[in-house]
Amino acid sequence: MLSARERIERQKSSPSLLRLHRALSRLNSTVTMMNTGAHPDDEQSGLLAWFRLGLGMRVIVACSTRGEGGQNSLGPERLGVLGMMRTREMEEAARALDADVHWLGHGPDDAVHDFGFSKDGDQTFARWGETRTVERLVRAYRSERPDIVIPTFLDVPGQHGHHRAMTRAAEAAIRLAADPKAFPEHLAEGMSPWQVAKYYLPAWSGGGDTYDDEVPPPDATVTVDASGREPATGAEYDRIGEWSRYYHASQGMGHWPERADTRWPLHLLIAANGAQAETSVLDGLPVTFADLAASRDLSYEAAQALKAAGSAIEKVISAFPDADAIIEALTEAARQLAAARASASPAFLELHRHRLDRKSREIDTALIEAAGIFDRAVLVPSVLSPAETATLTVDLAPGSDARSVAIDPALPGSVSARPAAGTGSRRSFEVSAAAEAAYSKLYPPAWSALGGNGEAHVVISASFDGYVARATFDLEEPFAVMPASSVIMEPEAIIAPLDGSRSEWPISPTVVGKGTPVSFTMDGGWSLAQGGQAIRAPDQLVPGLSTITPLVGGRPALRLTPIAYPHIGRVTHRQPEALRILALDLRLPQGARVGYVGAGADRVALWLARIGLDVTELDAKALAGDLSQYTTIVVGIFAFGFRKDLAAATEKLHRFVDAGGHLVTLYHRPTDGWDPLATPPRKLEVGSPSLRWRVTDPNAEVTVLVPDHVLLNGPNLIGPQDWSGWNKERGLYFVARWDEAYQPLLSMHDVNEQPLMGALVSAQIGKGRHTHTSLVLHHQLDKLVPGAFRLMANLVQPA
Repeated sequence: MLSARERIERQKSSPSLLRLHRALSRLNSTVTMMNTGAHPDDEQSGLLAWFRLGLGMRVIVACSTRGEGGQNSLGPERLGVLGMMRTREMEEAARALDADVHWLGHGPDDAVHDFGFSKDGDQTFARWGETRTVERLVRAYRSERPDIVIPTFLDVPGQHGHHRAMTRAAEAAIRLAADPKAFPEHLAEGMSPWQVAKYYLPAWSGGGDTYDDEVPPPDATVTVDASGREPATGAEYDRIGEWSRYYHASQGMGHWPERADTRWPLHLLIAANGAQAETSVLDGLPVTFADLAASRDLSYEAAQALKAAGSAIEKVISAFPDADAIIEALTEAARQLAAARASASPAFLELHRHRLDRKSREIDTALIEAAGIFDRAVLVPSVLSPAETATLTVDLAPGSDARSVAIDPALPGSVSARPAAGTGSRRSFEVSAAAEAAYSKLYPPAWSALGGNGEAHVVISASFDGYVARATFDLEEPFAVMPASSVIMEPEAIIAPLDGSRSEWPISPTVVGKGTPVSFTMDGGWSLAQGGQAIRAPDQLVPGLSTITPLVGGRPALRLTPIAYPHIGRVTHRQPEALRILALDLRLPQGARVGYVGAGADRVALWLARIGLDVTELDAKALAGDLSQYTTIVVGIFAFGFRKDLAAATEKLHRFVDAGGHLVTLYHRPTDGWDPLATPPRKLEVGSPSLRWRVTDPNAEVTVLVPDHVLLNGPNLIGPQDWSGWNKERGLYFVARWDEAYQPLLSMHDVNEQPLMGALVSAQIGKGRHTHTSLVLHHQLDKLVPGAFRLMANLVQPA
């Protein structure tokens, strides 16, 4: 359940008058626009705020991936867990814009997923499949029926390959969505061809600190002017866009622009009617009911009903905030809209039924909001296991007292609800999950600003002088069906040296929830010891990876990972649990005592301890204390940007180096508090834009520039085998320029690019050493890449 503070925060952020104003502003336009992108946070939020809140359009964000291959500025979540977290961030970002979300990709196990950085669309399509990606966009166009499509980025060299692929696919899908011969399976599913009226390219560069568009953007054919302020909040539309971007917190989003943008230039690339000159993106589109009434193939009766519905909507807008007048005019609009639908021709409905259906839903939602009928719906507990029950409580607001109100829980097929108690303002249902209930999907396919999201919601029906309005409302916390037990292996991975110095490791499988004792399937000759409290290596340990699978009730165990942050609430990720064992030839530096300064964005300290090093994680107090007890201090990724105590301790770290310590800094972005003249002991400048200073191919050839360097020769001799099996990429945020004290140790590059030498640099300074690496060692350690452990052991050796 939400805490009292969380409920207070939610209520404060969503006052009823603001909700009503948003509900009514949806009725200003019958136009739908779609913004396409590759990752959560790609959307052009300020522009979308104007389209939705300024012009009243329905806005849809079509996103191909869940962002599972990205970085996390908030915590340790990675890959599938991060994808679930960023999905929730995108949903909350859409809520701030009152926009919808249509997902093309369905998580890390789907072909269309975020596999990390790529530098062109072809590399991306080699992973996603171009036909597959285009088909999913055609499906999005045909199901959502946007009038306008605008990708956020250009398909130009110097741009992220995922962005380039999505822009290319978005354009290709325009023609195919209108072709009845393309993807006929869509028609069999009930969809019909759809012609997008306008396809725009951004007439601005997508460059900056990260990207570097090599060609200028196309000329602007029209400019969107979003001057003024949103009436309900008094905020500029671009600032409301930042309210939305605030929810992309795992990517460090949410800034306060000193001057809010008000103009967005666009280039009209495709116009279905052939017209090119325009003064507004709305030119030639049916914006109002009056525009629809002027359509051909429309009967007189239907046209008159649409005009009457439009007049009623005008009364609705002008009546705000008079609830009684709003309800009266909305009810009239609903009746006239129903009459127009009933008398409209099949030809008209083929083109415009989706507009009438959407407006009908929006009118119903506005009616129930204006009447003040719904308060909240709470399921306790919000997560059920098969064969378990919970209580759904629906609180109605005072506006329900004078009306006939019905409540219908909408649940998955294997979950049922029956009324338990209450007929007044509080009504309860007993919710039961069947014994064979399927586990919930981790990655929902869509999100709607009109509610009805997740695995469960409630439908509220209320009568208005004989007209029955229906609206959907989400539960206070998302509902999910999850396993009855979660198994947590501690540790979840073991690094076993081949030298035989150790043969047993304690293990502690913990069952959370209902479950029988854990048993195991063994791999690689490993066996249980000490009555199942330890695991023993085989007599002949060979290099490689072994997997020990825990079982509960004879079935492979699952690990449930709760994700809880104030800006997104609570969700739970589910994945198979396993104990991975990496046997490798690994030697540790003698006498190393490592202090680790992290920001919670990596697990390097954990891995250093797992391989047997003496590691102390340094909090603010320890960092302010005596550092001479450590031979090596490692600073984790992002730490200079996220830890003020670290930023204040740079001079102390410099003295640590001068006195004979070894400072090792892992990659930092230029924006992570990294001052090239002050943060490192000597000048070390991180390259920008970062696209030019990374190697995305995890198999890129590595050239050793200083073969006899101490960091590459001991205690482990780093050779070609240590660069094999890398995952996702080699490195990013390479240093571009450095003081002559530093030696570049490695050279590497992506295909058809010049060598980069800033992946690993080291300098003798005073009696000590500073080493900086932009290799993605933290990710390789998580993936149990042998060479990463051997190189990391070398990097933390005493100076």
